[in-house]
Amino acid sequence: MLIPHLHFCGDCARAISLYEKAFQTKADGIIRNRDFAPEECANDNRIAHAVMDIHGQTVFLNDRFGNEDKSTNCAVHLIIVFQNKDELLACYEIFKEGSITVDALQKLPYSELAVQFIDAFGVQWGFMVERL
Repeated sequence: MLIPHLHFCGDCARAISLYEKAFQTKADGIIRNRDFAPEECANDNRIAHAVMDIHGQTVFLNDRFGNEDKSTNCAVHLIIVFQNKDELLACYEIFKEGSITVDALQKLPYSELAVQFIDAFGVQWGFMVERL
């Protein structure tokens, strides 16, 4: 099993809120940093671990902890294949604010409609409708 794991820089809770709305899902098993060390981290609301189902795929999410100097420049691009254009457009509308468009909405030889963008949290997404 391969599970994508998205690391955020302190704004994982906001990302979860957006993703829940956009993908009409809920995060499960949210564990905050304070849950591991309640005495030391009583006011630390960062997310240590969360699990979300996005279009049938399990995704892990958390705020980055420690070893920040060992992060990579490895690009991850998550692709969501929607059933139809209306579903794609409704979800993309939620993501648009604060995002950076990489490739604008367009018809492609292999998709009725597609868009590529980087969301407000730095995650790169590709949305497309099922193949023609």
